[in-house]
Amino acid sequence: MEKLKLSNWGILPHIRKHQTYSTRKIKRKSSNFRSKRFLPDKMTMKLKDGAAVDPDSGLEETCHVLKDSKTGDIFTAVLAWVDITLELFFVVVVVFFKGRTGTTFGSKKIDEFDDETDAINIFQELFLDKTGNEWKNGGKYKKIAKKYYPLEIDYGQHNNINNDQIQKILENNYKIQSNLSPSVQDLIHLIFNVETMKQTLLSFDIDLTKMPLGKLSKNQLNNVYQILTQLQILITNGSSTKTSIIDASNQFYTLIPHDFGLNKAIILDNIDLIQNKTEMIDNLLEIEIAYSMLKTNFDEEKEHPLDIHYKKLKSTIEPIDPISDEFKQIVNYMNNTHASTHKQYKLKLNNLFKIKRENEEENFQKWKNIQNHQLLWHGSRTTNFAGILSQGLRIAPPEAPMTGYMFGKGLYFADMVSKSANYCFTTRESPEGLLLLCEVALGKMYECYKATSLSADKLPQDKQATKGCGQTIPDPKEHIYTDDGILIPMGHGINANIPQSSLLYNEYIVYNTDQIKIKYLLRVEFDYSD
Repeated sequence: MEKLKLSNWGILPHIRKHQTYSTRKIKRKSSNFRSKRFLPDKMTMKLKDGAAVDPDSGLEETCHVLKDSKTGDIFTAVLAWVDITLELFFVVVVVFFKGRTGTTFGSKKIDEFDDETDAINIFQELFLDKTGNEWKNGGKYKKIAKKYYPLEIDYGQHNNINNDQIQKILENNYKIQSNLSPSVQDLIHLIFNVETMKQTLLSFDIDLTKMPLGKLSKNQLNNVYQILTQLQILITNGSSTKTSIIDASNQFYTLIPHDFGLNKAIILDNIDLIQNKTEMIDNLLEIEIAYSMLKTNFDEEKEHPLDIHYKKLKSTIEPIDPISDEFKQIVNYMNNTHASTHKQYKLKLNNLFKIKRENEEENFQKWKNIQNHQLLWHGSRTTNFAGILSQGLRIAPPEAPMTGYMFGKGLYFADMVSKSANYCFTTRESPEGLLLLCEVALGKMYECYKATSLSADKLPQDKQATKGCGQTIPDPKEHIYTDDGILIPMGHGINANIPQSSLLYNEYIVYNTDQIKIKYLLRVEFDYSD
């Protein structure tokens, strides 16, 4: 057992002699070369009965983490305590040895107990001493000031596939041919690209050596939302002291390890930071969905892995011929509605897919007879599309802060393509993005000209959606309707003559996921050349 920075492989237990309560602080390792952060160390974990033994100990072949045969308790815990300038981790574990004991490796000491009960008692005493909480396997704990907090770790015990194996699965040639068209195969590669997932997390300064992909549970991430909501309330209410804000910031960094290089951790004391961290958790939850889909055992002799991952999306994805009228119509919609203030890139449609999500048509039926259906844009990071296709577009959970939602928690759409394309967060280095075109049942809209906190309950009774009215709109003279009555607002941008509006462009918000049907998925290249 040792107080230390969490090890390079993220979550595995360290052990030292139980009689010693070390208070030694290990200084954080930093680098002037930020590029090194893109190369996290790797170490294979051997999972045994739901937990992992430290591979650095050399004992992973001869021991396993102790598990109570009656209660199922696994006696291992990863504890974290952040004090803004400090990041301390403490790992405590009881292991059952099948080989020799009394071995010292590195700065860690292995010591033998004659009785399981003695080992468990020491484990529980240490847990109480370090956290201020009684040990409860899988239980909920209270964060105590100046104490460590237990991280809820998902060991992925249902499989034992690591990142390298996953990437190999997607890249290898197999004897069995995929039944998917080449363009759909390429799309699956893009959606499930592990390196893109890593780069997304690194862009938020998440420390992947301490929090590898797929390791924090959904429940723990929802707890982070609650901390951010607490911070938002403190900031909005104008807290007279920074103590409470610092304490909540400490809790946040405890649950989500960050790597700021040589810089200090940032106190989360303004709304922009809360919005940024909320977006980070949104993306982390989506990435966890995609990653969990990848980590599945399968028989490569029976079915191509790309076909298996395609099925997990629970959607029919049909390529549309580039010479078809349907393809050309979408290209025109995209070209006409590129906003004048978004000239830092041009958009090129590489592939267009027709989408039919499982059960979405049935859920949409209750809104079928509502007037005012429009085909509108929605953009998101490529790492989010496994979750979007498999689970649909979702509204932020109750735990999430309200900040960042101009018209409340809902699903946001645009009639100007570049308004949505900005949310793909592409770069010159990664210029490929994915966009959706959705049929949205808007009905009667509540029109707003500035930020207004709304929800399904707060909308006027005769309204079904909110419209943020922008100063620039697609020219209504160029609008067209499809055969089934859907409006495509594909006109070039013109002045709307509403100077009282604080919005540059229209936004459409619905507060019920059943008001949406995904129609098209666009694979788009962002051209940043001058």
